[in-house]
Formats: sequence, structure tokens, C-alpha cells
Amino acid sequence: MALKIGELLIKAKLINEHQLAKALEEQRANGGRIGEHLVALEYVTEEDILDCLSQQYGVPSINLRHFDIDESIIRLIPADVARKYQFIPVSKTGATLTVAMTDPSNVFAMDDITFITGYRVEPVVASEEALREAIDNYYGTTHSIELKKVMEDLSTVEEAALEVLEEEEDLDIQDMEASADEAPVVRHVNLILTDALKRAASDIHIEPYEKAYRVRFRIDGVLYEIMNPPMKFKDAIASRIKILAKLDIAEKRLPQDGRIKLKMKFQGKVKELDFRVSTLPTLHGEKIVMRLLDKDQLMLDMTKLGFEKSSLKNFEEAIFQPYGMVLVTGPTGSGKTNTLYSAISRINTAEVNIMTAEDPVEFQMVGVNQVQMKESIGLNFAAALRSFLRQDPNIVLVGEVRDFETAEIAIKAALTGHLVLSTLHTNDAPSSINRLMNMGIEPFLVATSVNLVVAQRLIRRICEKCKQPEEVPVQALLNVGFSEAEAPNIELYRGRGCEECNQRGFRGRIGIYEVMVVGEDIRELILSGASTVELRRKAMEEGMIGLRQSGLQKIRDGITTIDEVVRESVL
Repeated sequence: MALKIGELLIKAKLINEHQLAKALEEQRANGGRIGEHLVALEYVTEEDILDCLSQQYGVPSINLRHFDIDESIIRLIPADVARKYQFIPVSKTGATLTVAMTDPSNVFAMDDITFITGYRVEPVVASEEALREAIDNYYGTTHSIELKKVMEDLSTVEEAALEVLEEEEDLDIQDMEASADEAPVVRHVNLILTDALKRAASDIHIEPYEKAYRVRFRIDGVLYEIMNPPMKFKDAIASRIKILAKLDIAEKRLPQDGRIKLKMKFQGKVKELDFRVSTLPTLHGEKIVMRLLDKDQLMLDMTKLGFEKSSLKNFEEAIFQPYGMVLVTGPTGSGKTNTLYSAISRINTAEVNIMTAEDPVEFQMVGVNQVQMKESIGLNFAAALRSFLRQDPNIVLVGEVRDFETAEIAIKAALTGHLVLSTLHTNDAPSSINRLMNMGIEPFLVATSVNLVVAQRLIRRICEKCKQPEEVPVQALLNVGFSEAEAPNIELYRGRGCEECNQRGFRGRIGIYEVMVVGEDIRELILSGASTVELRRKAMEEGMIGLRQSGLQKIRDGITTIDEVVRESVL
């Protein structure tokens, strides 16, 4: 189809062969439709593209930006159907419904419209960008649609569906802002929490701005705007959440951290959930972020985390060592906690004493002595570690190595017959070594204590329900790291978008891993003060699979897309 449009534009003398070749080059590099690239390069206008599409399909064109659609017409087609097929009804004459589409040759879409509405369909062609804007304007963006549902549900939600586990009888509800209408605010907060669970969100962001108030959910690692509560609820919602989290509602100048424990009815089962709450004073009010800790979502089966076979073998060998240090590194939200909990679960037996220092304790594990850090009273990682060493431990987990003191004690523990598991914030596995030395740890201590370093990221899985093959230029495959021999034979997939995945095309996440074994050769390099580049080169020679290579394997297996791998890894 792209070439036909290009040929039509050349025929109309709107572009030349050189301009078409340039646009095709951009398309091969970045994907998308040829028309979008021609417009972006300013070779043609959207109107020019529309005229060509109109000629190509033999149907009239319409500029939706200059067209007002009656609300009664919009109501004829459900929002999910309009989004699925990318069309919008524009007018009705007798038994004929005029529908704007990007692809008027889609007979399946027109059959569905006829079935849903009972009208005969007359297609007109519209640009993809204008159509997306029109669907958002008339149906509302995804978040505004959901807000409408939430607002409708506010009057019908069962108060018993959500219950705070810790009694609130000692709290004075009168302390809430005087402007707050208690019942609607309580129900609104309840709906935000239950909706986050239904959507499998990992974080809730509640953000005040000068003229807007929005709620976003992080779903599969990506933030989506869900709703815009009324501005008048801003202080009341913040106060309600702070009451639930046992925070000081009068303190609005300083950040606060708390926790909400809830019992919730969900899908016929009673679930106990933890929400980790963080408040932060901003220019226009308090921003609140809640991390949803759902133990049912915790994956403790190491074979399903995403490790390649060789990487998993190396990791398991390291955690079964009697002493030494195993480090897991990656940015916030990359699944480090899940990996550590999986490792602990794997080695947790009655014969070993496992002690953990966490901030916070995200999930409770049977048979593991977990300690919550409390900086306010001096209980930090370093203090906890000192105490652990007097508790006859076999295995010690330190939530994070943040400073020299913690690193020093952890390494000494690793050198005195304990297995130490911990996390760092670095970009890849080799740079963790240099990070420890930059903290002030001597190279010989690092070389003798660290057994293995794991770097990881989380990428989104293609939804299995709407997974379909995708054509991608060979050059795009070469650009991400596939060989010239392999690239033409790679089968790629993409999620079309369905109800199961909320039209996103992705459902769930999987890890990509870089596992560096610290063997004799790498120990020598550390002792000689080798750079991160030299350590990486040596580790790759010894068989380490890098983050990008791990991602490419996920593409080969049809688990994810090129975009996801590129977003989370580098060549």
C-alpha cells in the first residue's frame, strides 16, 4: 500500500523519486506508514495524502479536524469497537451511516458496523493522526472513558468490598479538609485502589497541577493516564490516603512514607494487599505515589523469570555457594526484588539461617528472618548487618548497597563464610565492580568477595490473545543486532490489541538478564584496575550473554517486539 501512495504522489507531481526514497529509508529505520514520514519531512501535507488515499480507495476524503460530529451519532458505535478498527461515525442519512476510516478496504470492520448498528455503511477516508484525535475527542481518551465508569460506579460500589485491616477508630475523620465531602472522597479513593488491582498496576501516581489533577497507573512498566478527578477533591483525596497510611495529615511541607494494608474482595476471593505510600510536596500540592504489593503477582519460579539456560545455570550455582557475594543490579522497577526473593525461595531450607535487611519488606516469606529498616531510629543497612553477624546467619540479604559502610560490612561478611545477596544501581553487570571500588572498597576485597553479578531489565510481553505476525524491514533487524545471515529468517510478532490487554497489545512482563561470573581471569583484571569496557570484553569472551543479546532471544522466541528491546538495552 505504501508504494501505491508514493506512486500516486509522484504521478500527481507532489513529490519526486528522491523524496520517496528518503521517506522509505525513514520508514525502514523507524517503521510506521510512508505517508507519516512524507508529512514529517514536509514533502507533502496531510491534505495531499488524503487526496491520494481517496483516489486509491475510490471513496471521498474528510478532514475530521474541520468537522463536528453529533453526539447521537457517536453513541451508535461503542468506544472499544471504534478503537479496535480505527474508525469513527460522522453522519447518518436514512439507513446509511457514513464512517471515517484509514482503511476503507477493511470489509470485516464494515461488516461489524452493519451488525452492531443495523445501518448500511458508507466509508470515507481520513488521515490516521486526525482519526486518532477525533476518537480521543469524541469518545474521550482511554483514561477519560475509565473515569466516567469510575464516576458512575461511585454511586454503586459496595463499601464492604474494601476493608482497612488496621482499625481506624482512633483517627478523627473531622481532621480531613473542611471542603471534603467525606462519602464521595472515600468511595473515590476506594475505586482508585480497586481499579489499580483490576488493571494489574504496579504503581499509582496522584499528581496535582495548577489547573489539573490526574491519576496515572504504571501498567507493565509504562505509565497510563487513567482519570482526572475534580480539582476540589485534591486536598481531600490526599488527606484520605494519608489517614489510611497512618501519616500526619497536617504535615504538607515534608515528604512522608507510610503503608496501607487492605483486605479486598476481588474475583470472588478475599485478597490482602499492601500499598507502599510516598507523599511529596510539589508546587501545586502533594504528589502521592503508591506501590501495589500483591503477593499473588510474585513470581518465585526462577525458570519463568526470563533467564537464558546458561545464565540461569550460572546464577543457581552462585546462590548455592557457601560464601561470597551475589549482586543484582538495575534501575528502579527492573524486578531486582523479585529476582532476589526467587533466589531466597530457592535456597530456603530448614538447614540454613536466612536474614534479610529490607527497606521496605515488600513480601513476607516463611522461614526467613526479615528486618524492616527504620532510619529515624538509626536502624539502617549497616547497623542491621552488624547485628546479623551476631545472629549466626548462613545467608544474608541486604536490600541495597548504598554507601561505603554498608558495602564494607557486606564484603567482610562474604569473606567470613556467609553468602551475601544484595542490589546495586548500575547500568550493567561489569560496571557494578567499578561502582564498588568508587565507593572506596579495595580492589583485592572486591575481587575475592564477589562471585557473580546479574544486571536486569523488564520488557513487556506480547499479548498471547491478539498476537499476530508483523513485517519489519531487514535493515531494522540488522540495526538492533541480528546478523545478516539470521535477519531475513526472523519471524516477528506484535499484539493487535484486545480486551484482554486493554487494547495495548502487551500483557505482563519478562526479564532480560546479563549474568557475569567473576572467574579467575576477571579477578585478575579487577586487581589490575581494569576498566568496565575491559571487564565486559573479557566476560563476553567467557560466554556472558549481554542484555541486548538476551532481548534478541526474546524476539526470536516471539515473546516481545524490537521496540521493547531497544527501549531497555543498548548494543
